[in-house]
Amino acid sequence: MFQIPEFSEVQKRAVYIVLASSVAVGSLFVTLSQGKASTPKPMLVLPSVSTKPSVLPTVVVDVAGKVLHPGVYALPQGSRAIDAIKAAGNQLKGVLLTDINLAEIVSDGEQIVVGAPAKVVSASKSKSSSIAKNGKTLVNINTASAAALQVLKGIGPVTAQKVVAYRKANGKFTLISDFKKASGMGAARFNAISSQLRL
Repeated sequence: MFQIPEFSEVQKRAVYIVLASSVAVGSLFVTLSQGKASTPKPMLVLPSVSTKPSVLPTVVVDVAGKVLHPGVYALPQGSRAIDAIKAAGNQLKGVLLTDINLAEIVSDGEQIVVGAPAKVVSASKSKSSSIAKNGKTLVNINTASAAALQVLKGIGPVTAQKVVAYRKANGKFTLISDFKKASGMGAARFNAISSQLRL
């Protein structure tokens, strides 16, 4: 019959220490294994792609006068006077557009008046113009309103507004020849009206 050997007190302590060490190492190994398994993997974050369409810059134009639908219209930047008139339903039947430069690029806040009669400014009522001896109207290019500028040949509402805008941005004209610097004022047009201009 097999007999269990008796261990001395020192041997028993040694066995206990070995068993305790084995349990401790095993527990440590299990804990580390679970920690590695539970560590979340880093997620790949992709940059968000905007789905909003790009908005083109616009200008707001007031189309008034003899058009089918007068009103304020937002047009793409770079639009011309003819585009603004088309947006308002075109001119009424029998109305001519010869006083408007249809090819001019419109600016934000501009007003286009279709079919407006040419306004003659009285010398006695306006400081911006006076009647010359040859019967032509002299216009003060520093004080004339957009309406007063339209008495000049070839200057319609669009060009007149651009002259006023140029004057507001750059100050008064110091020379009559500086009038050519205003948008829409070419050399030929300036030469045709230069005898009517004054400071």
